[in-house]
Amino acid sequence: MKYLLPYWRRYRFRFFFAVFFVFIEAVGELMQPRIMSVLIDDGALAGSLPTVGRYALIMLGVLAVGAGAALVRNYLASVVSQQFSRDLRLDMFKKIQSLPADEIDRFEGGSLITRMTNDVMQLQNFSNGMMRVFVRAPFVCIGAIVMSATLNVRTMFVIIPVIVVVFFTLLISMKMAYPRFAKMQRRLDTLNTTMREYLAGIRLVKAFRRFDEEEKRFSKANDALMDETVGANNVLAIFSPFLALFVNIGITGILLLGSIWVDTGDMQIGQIMAFVSYLTQILMSLTLIANLLNMFVRVRASNERIAEVFDSDAEEPGTRREPTRTTGAFDELRFDNVYFRYRGSTGDMALSGISFSIKRGETLGVIGPTGSGKSTLAALAMRFYEPTEGAITLNGIPLSDVDEGILRGIVAIVPQTPALFTGTIRDNLLWGKEDATEAELRRAAEAAEALRFIEESKDGFNRVVGQSGVNLSGGQKQRVSIARALIREPEFLILDDCTSALDLVTEARVKQALFDMRMTTMFITQRISTVSRCDKILVLDAGTQAGFGTHEELMENCAVYYDIYVSQIGSD
Repeated sequence: MKYLLPYWRRYRFRFFFAVFFVFIEAVGELMQPRIMSVLIDDGALAGSLPTVGRYALIMLGVLAVGAGAALVRNYLASVVSQQFSRDLRLDMFKKIQSLPADEIDRFEGGSLITRMTNDVMQLQNFSNGMMRVFVRAPFVCIGAIVMSATLNVRTMFVIIPVIVVVFFTLLISMKMAYPRFAKMQRRLDTLNTTMREYLAGIRLVKAFRRFDEEEKRFSKANDALMDETVGANNVLAIFSPFLALFVNIGITGILLLGSIWVDTGDMQIGQIMAFVSYLTQILMSLTLIANLLNMFVRVRASNERIAEVFDSDAEEPGTRREPTRTTGAFDELRFDNVYFRYRGSTGDMALSGISFSIKRGETLGVIGPTGSGKSTLAALAMRFYEPTEGAITLNGIPLSDVDEGILRGIVAIVPQTPALFTGTIRDNLLWGKEDATEAELRRAAEAAEALRFIEESKDGFNRVVGQSGVNLSGGQKQRVSIARALIREPEFLILDDCTSALDLVTEARVKQALFDMRMTTMFITQRISTVSRCDKILVLDAGTQAGFGTHEELMENCAVYYDIYVSQIGSD
């Protein structure tokens, strides 16, 4: 719960203010049965109308004060709980941004969405209930016991056994319900992940007519969530009737004993009614506490899931490790016998024994069969992951010691799958450089062969881009993604097979523009025509380094490279 301490400090004064009004409301509620007993015994039964009128007015006054206090308490509870959930979601979002890629892979996107929405909502409802119910219920329960004892201590023989039985009933229900609610949240993760995958690939589903299979997959996840939810709620449903039974047994006991005490003259009718009211308050308070404790069972599971995110190891964006001597200029990136395995993987290394370097102004081509580790290499160069073994250095400094702000400032990547965001084309390009001028936008778009289709639209750079670029073609999305990287004018550019959706003529123009810039560039591609123009070429095969050198050198002594050349160009 340590991650909740900052929120407690932030809202503690409003919480105590709400508790103050809860106390006023509870005192008013506890005074009513006592006033009612005097009204009946000294007023109604004694035939004193002035006494009845006086105490009736007192009761109305107490009710008005309690209603006013409840109004303020409800307002504070609503505002504080909403502000708490807002801040918690924002802080979780910031934390997720700082997580390394392997941590995000571990949680999965669907689970992170559930934690930021459903789990935070559980904590929000609990915080609201704390100020509205949990603080008030113990006040009323303890106060009602004290008030009953001051009227007649013999009533404790009925009240205390009922309280003890209710307490142990609650304890048992919580112990049985908690693991079920924890499983329920995990099932919700699975359902969200299934739905996200379906929505992301809905065009493929339609194209391959996989409706029945996807419906079965979703139905399986949906049924699993339903079964866990029913199982968890059944535990609470089984114990709820027992709580109601104990409430009624207590009231019946008070009425039976009260009738005997009235006959013997030990008590008056007004006091019996007050006892019944106090016992009802006690047991209703226990019921409210039971409901909140049942909510706590769900909150406990959600809290642990949120804590997992906050407890994950991560560097805050822009933090600087010492020592670091890099000045921010790119001179050389070097891989020295690098090995890498994805977290949780039990198979072979994704990369094994990779050693190469790229210096300022050079172009490096990375080629290899599908699944050879090319994109993994790019992810390591961007420090999305840390190598399992070996070293990656920038200007002779370990990449892990380089300030992330400096690294992200000098290195840019165009991913294999273009990622565009809802907004305009201008908004997406300004991701690369927030203060870019119109001339810079046009220059970057022209180099990426995107200016023509942008200007053909009546809105130009203000053309709206749908979610994930849904209203753009694959080639248009790739060209906007390239322009976004170019507008940044990075010192080192990584292109991860980002022209696969372009026709050969357009691709050739884009790559020619990049070569003409003489920018330090890593071309990750499947096409021999691209890498053959690079200063150096790295050949990967099944995660291992099959060769490194120039085109001529690899044609002579790298069989994998020669086979790729022959398959695409043909033999001489």
